[in-house]
This record gives sequence, C-alpha cells and structure tokens, in this order.
Amino acid sequence: MSDFMSPRAAHAVDWQRHFTSLADAIERLQQRGETTLSSFAGEQSDFIRFNAGKVRQSGAVSQGKLTLRLIDGARQAYSTLTVCGELEQDIDEVRAALATLREGLRDAADDPHLLFDTSAWQRTTRRSGRLPDPHRLLRVVTECARGLDFVGFYAGGTIVRGFASTRGSRGWYEVDNFNFSWSLYDPSGRAIKTTYAGDDWSDAVFAGKVQQAATRLAVLARAPRALAPGRYRAWLAPAALAELLGVTAWRGFSARAQASSRSELYKMHVGDIALDRRVTLSEDLGLGITPGFNDDGYLRDSVALITAGRSAGQLTNARSAREYGLTPNGALAEESPASLAMQPGDLMDEDVLAHLGSGLYIGNLWYVNFSDRMNCRLTGMTRFATFWVENGEIAAPLEAMRFDDSLYRLIGSELEQIGAHAELLLSDGTWGERATGGMQLPGILAKSFELTL
Repeated sequence: MSDFMSPRAAHAVDWQRHFTSLADAIERLQQRGETTLSSFAGEQSDFIRFNAGKVRQSGAVSQGKLTLRLIDGARQAYSTLTVCGELEQDIDEVRAALATLREGLRDAADDPHLLFDTSAWQRTTRRSGRLPDPHRLLRVVTECARGLDFVGFYAGGTIVRGFASTRGSRGWYEVDNFNFSWSLYDPSGRAIKTTYAGDDWSDAVFAGKVQQAATRLAVLARAPRALAPGRYRAWLAPAALAELLGVTAWRGFSARAQASSRSELYKMHVGDIALDRRVTLSEDLGLGITPGFNDDGYLRDSVALITAGRSAGQLTNARSAREYGLTPNGALAEESPASLAMQPGDLMDEDVLAHLGSGLYIGNLWYVNFSDRMNCRLTGMTRFATFWVENGEIAAPLEAMRFDDSLYRLIGSELEQIGAHAELLLSDGTWGERATGGMQLPGILAKSFELTL
C-alpha cells in the first residue's frame, strides 16, 4: 500500500464529469427568456478523530450539492438539492426543481438589486495533492503521540466547486488538501494547540510539529504566572492574529458595510485612521485556496485591501454594486475575504523570543468579539498556549486572561516588527461540507497588548 493517496482515485464519482453533464442537461431544459445559474459544491474526504493518541472516530464522505438559480427578467428563485452521482436520476431531480422554480416565479416580485454576469468564460483549476493514506496516518500518529495526551481532528481529501451559466460560462475548481489540528494536554488540564495544513503531507514535518509542542509541555507543568491587568509587550503568533483579523474582516472590507457606515474599518475607509506603513493586506487569489469565480458568475481577481497602512480597496458583490452604483469585483455574497494574505516582515522565527525580551508569547486567542465596533476594539481570552517570557526565555504558562484592545493600535502605533514567515492557515470549517479558503499570515510583535482581567 502506498504511503500517500489520491482521493480522486479512491472514490468512484467523477464530480467534474457529472456536473458538466448536469449543466448540459440544464441548458437543454431551459425555456425562452430564462437564465439558470448553477453552483456545485462537493467533496471526497476522510475524517479521523483522535483522543489520547488513539482513533475514536473515523469515516469517509463523498457528497455533492447543486444549487439552481432560475432568473426570468428581474425575478429569481433558488433551489438546492443533493445529487447522488447517478446521472439520469439527478437530471430527473433537476427537471422537477426547475418546474417548481418556474411555478414560484409566477407570483414573485422583481428583485431591485439583481445583477449577474452575462459574459461567457471558461476557467478550470485542478491541483493534485500528496495526502496521507488514512491507514498510514494512524500509524504515524500512534508513533509520534506515544506517551502524550494527544487529542486531534484530521480532515483531508478532494474539495470541488463548480459553476455553470446558460449564458455560456463554465468554472471548475478541484483541489486536494488536508487540515490537521491537535492539542497536547498536560495533567494540569492546560494544553498546546498545533495545526498542520496544506496539500503536500510530510511525515517528518508532522513529527517535527508534534515534537516542538511536546518540548513546551514541561513549561505547562510549571506554576502558572498571574499578571495584573495592564499593557504588556507581546508576540502574537499567526494563529492569534488570524482570530483578530478573521473577526474584523467579516464585514470590515465589505462594500455594503462601508457604504452604510457599518464597517468596523470605516474610519480607515474614509481616511481618518492609518495603520503602520508596513501593513499590507489583500484578497490574494494567487494562493489557490478558493475558487476563482463566484455564484453570480463573475470571475474573481486579487484585490488590494490595505496598502502601506492605508485603505486601498473593498470587496464588492453584485448586489452591493447594483444598490450603491459600484463595480463588482467577484466578491462572495457576504463580502468577506476568502483568501486573506498579509505581507510578511523580517523578524525570523528563531529570533522572536530574543526580540520580545520580557512579555507575552500568545499562540492563539479564543472567543474573540467586538467591544467597540467603530474603533475596531476587540475582546477575547488568551487561554492555552500563552506564555510569560523573561529575558528571551519562556518562563511560565500564563493564567487565562481577558484582553481588550484595538486592532488599529496593534498593527498601527504599537506594531514593532512583523514575522518573516507567513503561515498558511486553511479554513477548518466542516459545517455541512469542508470549506475552502483561509489566510496566509505572519506573526506580529507589538509594543503593548492590553489585558483587562
């Protein structure tokens, strides 16, 4: 048995061929004056849950979901159905769904914000990965986790997305990737969380990450340090920065939220606030972790969001473009970045503790939310993987504490250095299906980070 596998070879359904056949059938079923936009989401994935270094649950999923959007004039209606992979049966389901949508459109009101791309285009992205064979993975985890309280969740396989319009557009996105997150627990109940994600699995890289986390378990066993509320120098690792940017970016770069003055980054958008000039953020489609098209039929391109510390662009969906007189740039319906990238700096990983000196090493953050939206002020908990550092050495774990600070400060006036390595953090969402997208972020060294209790 090979140590690595191709999910496409491991399962029977060729989703691209199946979706193409369904799209052809939809064109034949089209009636005069109608346009149908078809969106497909599917996967062939393996899931394994570990507890105490042993398998507690495992399984494989092969599924496909088709959303039909029938448009007639300024009226539209949607229907989503699960496809089984049997062509004739699925075509019958599509035929019935289109008939139901036509019936619904008879009494539907015009949609004043309806806008979709009417051009004809073709785009295909296929990226094969090197993923671990599930049986081989079990042996690797057992070996690496020997003697450790290892709790984790692995999800890996092929993710597919498709789009077809009866106006002539066809898009297909198919990638192999994996996302493995785990925690090593100390008898005290504290833990160190680690993730490994990508499309080129390496046993050696995984083992190295487990070993790196294991070396810090001895620190967790020390008496935790309790700090008084106040501001402290801090290193925020990429995963911690991702929590802050993820919450902010949900509406922060939205054209709709900015036009209605509800964006948490509105003060940046209008030019009242600027960040440190070293901060550059973009929706980077070049990472290849999200499809290059959206459900409105628009091709997606990279969008500069913050350049040299100043607002440079926004994510504009078709509906927002229609409502506010803007030009759509292929943004998703929620107008949140799906491939957020931050330009790295020059602080090498091995130099982080020395440059931090004495302060906080924050591995990740939890339960982040806004405490003051208009000032982009965020609150949450430090919880696990946060350490007190003295003279460039990790001294003790930190008791869980609440923070409350503004992102404007952290990557503005308080930004001291940016990490040289930008880590790829794939989305770990599995609600209903494995998600595409993620972030590529470095860590940041802040002159001060505010703990409140």
